[in-house]
Amino acid sequence: MDSPDVIVVGAGVIGLSAALAAQARGLKVRVIDREGPAAGASAGNAGAFAFTDIFPLASPRIIRRAPKWLLDPLGPLSVPPRYAHRIAPWMLRFWRASWPARVQASTVAQAALMDLSKEALEVHLQREGLTGMLRRDGQLQVYEGERAWRASLPSWVLREELGIAFRHLRGEEIAEVQPGLSPRFTHATFTPGWCSISDPKHYTLALAERVRARGGEIVIAEARSLVPSGVETTAGRMQGRVVLAAGAFSHRLTRTAGVRIPLETERGYNTTLPADAFDLRVHVTFEGHGFVVSRLTSGLRVGGAVELGGLELPPNFARADAMLTKAARFLPGLRTEGGKQWMGFRPSLPDSLPAVGPLPDRPDVICAFGHGHLGLTQSAGTAELVADLLTGQAPGIDMKPFSPARFGRSQ
Repeated sequence: MDSPDVIVVGAGVIGLSAALAAQARGLKVRVIDREGPAAGASAGNAGAFAFTDIFPLASPRIIRRAPKWLLDPLGPLSVPPRYAHRIAPWMLRFWRASWPARVQASTVAQAALMDLSKEALEVHLQREGLTGMLRRDGQLQVYEGERAWRASLPSWVLREELGIAFRHLRGEEIAEVQPGLSPRFTHATFTPGWCSISDPKHYTLALAERVRARGGEIVIAEARSLVPSGVETTAGRMQGRVVLAAGAFSHRLTRTAGVRIPLETERGYNTTLPADAFDLRVHVTFEGHGFVVSRLTSGLRVGGAVELGGLELPPNFARADAMLTKAARFLPGLRTEGGKQWMGFRPSLPDSLPAVGPLPDRPDVICAFGHGHLGLTQSAGTAELVADLLTGQAPGIDMKPFSPARFGRSQ
C-alpha cells in the first residue's frame, strides 16, 4: 500500500470497526497493533450489545455500595492494596463524576451514543455481511428479594422514558424465560430487545478479514509515540492521520504528545466453560454480584466484576474462581469443570464516557478509547463518529461530552 490516509492504532473491535467505517468513506487505511487482531479485551468480553446500559459506573448508588465491596478483595469492585496509591487521583475524579448533576449529564450523553450505536450496528453488520453472527435472545436481570428489585425500579423508569422495552417477572414467570435458576432470585426484569454476538473473538477476527478484503493493511507493530503527521512505531515512522484506539494502553501514547488523560484499567475476569455446561437460554445478569453468564459459540462464559489494578500487576484468578463458585450456586446443575480462565484490560475513564474526538492541539489525531466494559456495544457508533470526523461530516450526536479535552492537559 502507498502511504495510507489513516493509521488506526489498535486492532480490537473499536479500531477495526473504525477502519471499516473509514474505508466505507473511501479512505485508505492501515491498522497497527503490537499483537494483532483480537489479542486484547475484544476477545474476552461477554458478547453483549448492552444498549440498555446507559448509567455511568460513577453514581451515588455505586458510591454507597463501594465501601462494602472494596472490603471484599473478590467482590464486584476491588482495588489491589498495592495499587491504591496509584489510583487515588482517578478515584477522586470518579467520586466527583458521581455527583447527581454530572450523573444526569453522563446518562444523557451515554443514551445518545447508545441510540447511535444501535442504529449503526444494523448498517455495519449488513455492509460487512455479518448479520448471521447477531443473536436476539434477550437479557434477564435477576434480584434476590423484593427489596433488591424495588431498589432497581428508578433505573427502569428512566429506561422506559427512553423507549427501552422490558417486563418485570416473578416466580414461575422467571423459569419460563430461564429454567434452572436458584429460587433465591424471586424477581427479575427481562429485556427482549437485548442482542449479542455469537462470539466476540470470532467477530473481531471477521472484522480484520473485512479490512484486508477492502484493501487495508494490518501490521504487527508497536506504536511508540505520536509524531507530527503520524506515529513512530517499531516498524518505522508512519505518516497519515491517526485514530488512537489502543484501549487501555491509549494514554501512554497521548502522553507522548503532552496530553495526560486519566485512563485506568478495569481488569475483567472470566471463565469459559464447555457449551453444554448448562442450558442457558438468555444472557443472565447477576447485578448485585457484578457478573453475568452468557452463551457463546465457544462456550458458556461466566465473568465480569471490576478490578481497578492497572496494567502491570499479575492476574488474580481467584476473582474468576469466586464468580464461578457463585454461578454454581445461582445456577444449580451448572457443570464447572473444563473451564478456561481469562483476564483482560478494559479502558475506563472516571465519568464512564469514552474519549472520542481530536486530541487537544492535535487535530490530526482522533481518539477512540475509554469505553470501559462497553467497547463492543458502542463500537459501530464510535466508528461512525470517527469516520465523520475524518471526512469533515457533522457527527450525529453532540460530541462535547466525549471530548478528550474535557480533562484538561494533565491529571
